[in-house]
Amino acid sequence: MTQAILFGLLASSAFPIGVALGLFVNLPRRLVASVIAFGAGVLVVALTGELMAEALEEGSVYWAMSGLFAGAITYIVMDTLLDKAADESPRVVGRSPEDVKPGAAAIPETKTEATVSGMAVLVGSVLDGIPENAAIGMGLASEEGPGLGLVLLGAVFLSNLPSAIASSAGMRKAGRSNAYIAIAWTLVTVACTASCFGGYLFLGGLPDAGKSFMLAFAAGGILAMLADTMFPEAFRDGGPWVALATTIGFACAFWLSQITG
Repeated sequence: MTQAILFGLLASSAFPIGVALGLFVNLPRRLVASVIAFGAGVLVVALTGELMAEALEEGSVYWAMSGLFAGAITYIVMDTLLDKAADESPRVVGRSPEDVKPGAAAIPETKTEATVSGMAVLVGSVLDGIPENAAIGMGLASEEGPGLGLVLLGAVFLSNLPSAIASSAGMRKAGRSNAYIAIAWTLVTVACTASCFGGYLFLGGLPDAGKSFMLAFAAGGILAMLADTMFPEAFRDGGPWVALATTIGFACAFWLSQITG
């Protein structure tokens, strides 16, 4: 239990680090794109060679495939609803807070528009982080235990860091105060750490079929997030060369999984 909380805090520590970098350091967009791509490559190993492999060992192909599609569909539905909510603000385009209109801070918006859009950004960040952090807790509760949890910890940290950098910088461009941004990401950090702890507790008491489904459910959510957010953003800001960063991330995660397995 203590280990699950510790792993959750370590993975979520990427959020305050990323927020500080996004607010006070002007990092090149290509560098951020490369970090996103590297983290995406790490997550590919985590969800295929670790989560899905463990899901098959815990249960059957039926339960693993059911969980995979359920996780992806759940992410897609929630993401679509959040995109519609984010459109309430005239300052941003879509849910991603880094996608702001030129001179966004000067564009007037009502309190209702700001509240709905801000909540969409906050919940969207939690939506991206919960399946990843829950997967860490599930990994710790699985038969592989700390080995699987360590691989997932590295993958989640590296995926959380660039998202926090880009999002906090975008939120500031949209006119949000530093205090607002700090509070919002503190809530995200708490929610994601709690999801790691919840994943550990919830998975431990499930039968093998349930463990298989939930591990694959987390994998499906992560896979949908990769396709929806990380790969497109990395390519948009970094061009085709980010594929090399993805490959390096994949290689590092694969090597880590071998020495910890």
